[in-house]
Amino acid sequence: MAIEGVIFDLDGVLIDSAAAHLESWRRLASRHGLSVSDAQFSQTFGRQNRDIIPILWGQPLPPDEVAALADGKEAAYRDIVRGRVTEITMPGARALIRDCHASGMKLAIGSSTPPENVELALGEMGVAQLFSACVTSRDVTRGKPHPDVFLQAADRIDLDPARCVVIEDAPSGIDAALAAGCVAVGLTSHHSREKLAHAHSVIGALTELTAQRLRGMSRS
Repeated sequence: MAIEGVIFDLDGVLIDSAAAHLESWRRLASRHGLSVSDAQFSQTFGRQNRDIIPILWGQPLPPDEVAALADGKEAAYRDIVRGRVTEITMPGARALIRDCHASGMKLAIGSSTPPENVELALGEMGVAQLFSACVTSRDVTRGKPHPDVFLQAADRIDLDPARCVVIEDAPSGIDAALAAGCVAVGLTSHHSREKLAHAHSVIGALTELTAQRLRGMSRS
């Protein structure tokens, strides 16, 4: 089936936000007498906050407390990156988005981050108007590695998942893309090629991709 849509993850794919997310987690944890190690962050980056918080806190918490902690963490993150998104935009991100849009491909975001973070990032990148859909943590009850976010993104751009390429930087994101029936491209921004090897294709930078190359990809 010909590829007609591209679903981008946000963090680690379009923007190199890992340092800002780590700092926001550490700010939140320190207010509660906790700490977050590099290893803990690496193991949880890309998952939904409601899944991450019990891991970092070492115990289950009431849903309302988890929600409040998550809101505080994301507010801290936006304070850190606001006005700096152009500095952390991944090489080739804008050019690839514009190339895909100009070629007639439908574009969507499929991310574990809240919609406010996506709005901030795409707005400062100057590409928000090129996306037809955005699916975030608020739109699904199950986060990656479950396929829900990508299934819903494909549905919102009116395409069969098999006609969509997902660009992801995390193993759990690749798992979700494959489970959804999409073509999966792994970007080695934060994980090794070995950890992303189950993707259909693995790249070192978005500059390696063009709309033409993406259209020619398949699940075989």
